[in-house]
Amino acid sequence: MAKPGNTVELVRLLSDKDQDLAAVWVAEVTRTLGSRVSAAEVDRELRELYEALVAALREGASDVHSEQMYEVRALLTELSRNRARQGFSPSETAVGVFALKQVLEPLLADGSTGEIQAYLRLGRILDGLGLFTIETYTQTREELITAQAEQLLELSTPVVRLWDGVIAVPLVGTLDSARTQVVMEKLLQALVDTGSEQAIIDITGVPAVDTQVAQHLLKTIVAARLMGAECTVSGISPQIAQTIVALGIEFDGIVTKASLADALKLALRRSGVDMVTHQSEKR
Repeated sequence: MAKPGNTVELVRLLSDKDQDLAAVWVAEVTRTLGSRVSAAEVDRELRELYEALVAALREGASDVHSEQMYEVRALLTELSRNRARQGFSPSETAVGVFALKQVLEPLLADGSTGEIQAYLRLGRILDGLGLFTIETYTQTREELITAQAEQLLELSTPVVRLWDGVIAVPLVGTLDSARTQVVMEKLLQALVDTGSEQAIIDITGVPAVDTQVAQHLLKTIVAARLMGAECTVSGISPQIAQTIVALGIEFDGIVTKASLADALKLALRRSGVDMVTHQSEKR
């Protein structure tokens, strides 16, 4: 626990020239961030943080987790989240805290023992605040990456209405458990929304099919059948066909076609649509 004398000295150190210190701090951080954040925004963020830090220390805060540091933590959380969204690195974000130690160093050239002890204590507090900033930044980045991954899954799994009563899901890329769940949900919802009874799962863009991928496909087809829809798998290339045979994967009861066009023809026939082929007259 900090000694009262150290706390008084620490508050005095930060309060005597608070406006000058805050201005130097803002200038130092603005320089490191470049033009990606406006000087006015950095000025607002750091001056609010400076005032909250001095107030917390005046009330007896001893570390980042102190109850008196609540407002400081809230301001740092907002700052860290903003930097993460703006694309800054963790070090560029944490410098907003650590730079305050550099700003205070010139004041200690002829400092007393009390001032040096106060500075060292402040350094420990700022180290804790810097770690808190990095942790908040990392959490925010993970949230952003997760959200972007979910958006990519949505975008990479479109459901296309090919004809009245016929929908298709063209798949491109690797098919894993998470993506299969998205495929299943979107396919079933599309069956409900469109009232379709024919569904085509096109895997022309899937580079390889193994046992796991096949199981994912089978689950999706079974789910669609429970909704009353007939499913056809298209895009079975010679290489994928050989792999399926070699792995001993059973596709019993599932209609497969080499191309999306062939699958569409089958779906239309099942729907009762008459297919008429027109041939150009030979001259």
